[in-house]
Amino acid sequence: MGLSLSVWPQNNAGDIPSTSSSAFPQMAVPISSRLAVILNSSPVAPGDSRSQWSSVHHSPHFLLSACKQEITRSPVELSSDGARAEIGVKTGLHVWEMLWNPNLRGSHAVLGISTQKCPLRASGYNVLVGGESQSWGWELKTNQLWHAGQSLGLYPKKCHLEAMKDFRPQFHISSQSVKTAQTPFPIPECILLVLDADAGTLGFIIEGNFLGVAFKDLPRGVELFPAMSSVRGGAIIQLRYLNGVTRDPPELMALCRLSIRQYLGNERLNKMHKLPLPPQVQQYLVCSQ
Repeated sequence: MGLSLSVWPQNNAGDIPSTSSSAFPQMAVPISSRLAVILNSSPVAPGDSRSQWSSVHHSPHFLLSACKQEITRSPVELSSDGARAEIGVKTGLHVWEMLWNPNLRGSHAVLGISTQKCPLRASGYNVLVGGESQSWGWELKTNQLWHAGQSLGLYPKKCHLEAMKDFRPQFHISSQSVKTAQTPFPIPECILLVLDADAGTLGFIIEGNFLGVAFKDLPRGVELFPAMSSVRGGAIIQLRYLNGVTRDPPELMALCRLSIRQYLGNERLNKMHKLPLPPQVQQYLVCSQ
C-alpha cells in the first residue's frame, strides 16, 4: 500500500501554490490519493508535539527555541551537527514542513530522516544525516541523496535523458543538455518531507510539486524521525508537522471533497455558498478536515 495504493490525477500537490517560472512542475510526479487528502487537510495545531525538535537528541552546538519548533546552530568550526524531531513514526503516511533559509545553509546542508541510533555530531565538515546506515538525507546545495556514507545520485532527476535514450534512440542529446542535467537546482526555503512508513519510502515536495520517491526500502516497524544536519553557523531550521493518515484507503467522502475542491480551485472556494447544496455540505466542502 502507501504511495503506490492509488494515483491521484494531479501533479501539483494539493493547494500549495507553485511558481510558474520554476523548473519543479516539470519534474513533478502524480501523487497518491492518501497524500492528496493530507495536503488538502488543515494542518494540526501549531503546538503539536510532533512539530518539535528533540530537547535531548541534538548536537550541543544547537540552540533550541522555547517552543522547540526552531533550532539554531552556533558558530562552531570544524564540526558537523545534527538534530532530530522529538517524535517519530512507525506506521502511516506523514508530512512535515521544514523551513531553512537558503542564505543560511552553507555546504553539507541536509534534510531527511533517521532512526534513534543516528549520530548527531562529528568532527570536520561532513554529511551527517545520510552519513551512515541509520539515516537517509538530501543534501540541498548539491541535490545529492546520501545513505550509509555514499552518494546515491541526484534528486530530483534533472531531465529525462534516460527516457529519451529508451524511447527515442535516434534523439541527439547534446553535451549542453548533459551539463544542464548535472547542474544542481536551487532549493527554496520551504520543503515538505513525505514519509510513508508503510511503503518504506521518503520523498519531498517543493513549491507544491511532489518530486517522487527519493529513498525506498526504508526499515519497517522502526521508529523514524525527521532529521537535519548542518555545518553553518547561524543556520536556523524550523519544523512543523502538517498531518498524516493511516495505511487504510481514504474515505469516499474525503475523496469527493478533494475532487470538488480541486475542480473549483482556490480562487473559487469562497463562492461555495452559491452552489445549490445544503449548508452542512457546503461547510464540509469549505473546511479542510
